[in-house]
Amino acid sequence: MSRIVVIGAGIGGMCAAARLAKLGHSVDVFEGSDQVGGKCRTEWIGKYAFDTGPSLLTLPAVYRDFFLKTGEPIEKVLELQPVNPSFDYKFADGSEVNFTNLSRHETLTSLSQNFGENVSTQWKVLMERAEKMWDVSREPFIESELTSPLSLLKRPTLLRDLFTIAPWKSLRELVRSVTDDEHLSYIIDRYATYSGSDPRKAPAVLLSIAFVEEAFGAWHIKGGIGQLALAIEERAKKLGVKFHVNSPVSSINHNGKKVSGITLNSGEKVTADVVVANADASTVYTHLISEKVRVLRRQRKSLAQSEPSLAGFSLLLGLKPDSEAPAMNHHTVLFPADYDAEFDSIFTHYKPVEEPTIYICAPRDESMSRTPGYESWFVLVNAPRHSTIGEGFDWSDENFARAYASKIISQIEARGIPLRNRIELLEVRTPADLEKSIGTPGGSIYGSSSNSARSAFMRARNRSPLKGLFCVGGSAHPGGGLPLVGISAEIVADAIGRA
Repeated sequence: MSRIVVIGAGIGGMCAAARLAKLGHSVDVFEGSDQVGGKCRTEWIGKYAFDTGPSLLTLPAVYRDFFLKTGEPIEKVLELQPVNPSFDYKFADGSEVNFTNLSRHETLTSLSQNFGENVSTQWKVLMERAEKMWDVSREPFIESELTSPLSLLKRPTLLRDLFTIAPWKSLRELVRSVTDDEHLSYIIDRYATYSGSDPRKAPAVLLSIAFVEEAFGAWHIKGGIGQLALAIEERAKKLGVKFHVNSPVSSINHNGKKVSGITLNSGEKVTADVVVANADASTVYTHLISEKVRVLRRQRKSLAQSEPSLAGFSLLLGLKPDSEAPAMNHHTVLFPADYDAEFDSIFTHYKPVEEPTIYICAPRDESMSRTPGYESWFVLVNAPRHSTIGEGFDWSDENFARAYASKIISQIEARGIPLRNRIELLEVRTPADLEKSIGTPGGSIYGSSSNSARSAFMRARNRSPLKGLFCVGGSAHPGGGLPLVGISAEIVADAIGRA
């Protein structure tokens, strides 16, 4: 069996490590920070716990499969709780609608009651199309190693599949062909941001995310989503994986054709037959392999042409009890009057959004606060990536960040949610902070965006042209988000197992 080194203890890296150890390989994971999980973390600050990365789990079957195939079922180590309603959408015109978890019927009823029967029917049409898109793309694209676009062209159902996916249409164009209702349009637009993208450019197939969320549900993990990372780490350790935290990697060693291991920042060299990189793909190919390598030319060119995803500006709010404050659902989304202005600001002008969509995660989980009645809110708004030069915004000004945080709080209060007088704890996290703590360039949450039909083929392949190097995680195929990262790990483990 092979000696395998994994760079990065994110969810993808740890899942790949555990699967490979289960196959009998010797696996070591080297993590630059002092903790595992990457972006998937539940952080305790005083008496409050916050999910500072993913705030819900969708497509839990990915992790049911992982835990089952590496040992005990997920139910033995984690308590999954359905989030209902899955989302509470509030619009600038004063209207709102709740989406019921795991029930299209109840969601359609809610849409009908709030916006009319015609809008409800239009959502049903969109979900039926989204389901077909998922059926077409799931096996050949999402769950399989993407070796070449030519492999997809050989499918006997190609023409029918192309009509279903409509690669010539953006997500916005597809929605506008079904409805002119702004409420539905805003809800669907938001699914583009799941991949850090602009709905006016992102491919229509992202509509399938809406179906996945509806069909497989939105789930919380008791104690916070970060418990998933800890459970995966524990499973990997039981299988013999060795973890090395505070061990940043400076380079991937190779002879121009095949990897031979890694070098740590300390200067220590670690030999390996296989290297699995769970770092951002652009970091892997431009920093960890800094010299010119002929076999990597095409991959580097694709990454250079890809557009970075949006970043996130977040507030961690510890709130005192207030009997007069309205009860919040687990997930609340406050849409602005002008959603297009948000995407223009981020992707065209590279400036913080004046009136952004505000996402509030307020878990109904008493285990995430050490004092009964106190609440931990994670507030997130989309933001341009951090950059001191070129395309981006310099988020290093702490005074600006505090003022922007205050503006966000004022906008929440303007929507009828009293907040300022309840705040006991306030911590601000900018894209610059995310870049520093997680190592993701510019704080781009999903690596590269999906702002074109070609974007999926410009993302890093799981199997690198450099023999023995594999890429896993959100910046590699099939993309970002907990479900896809978990699938990415399975693809990599299977590919190494077949090598």
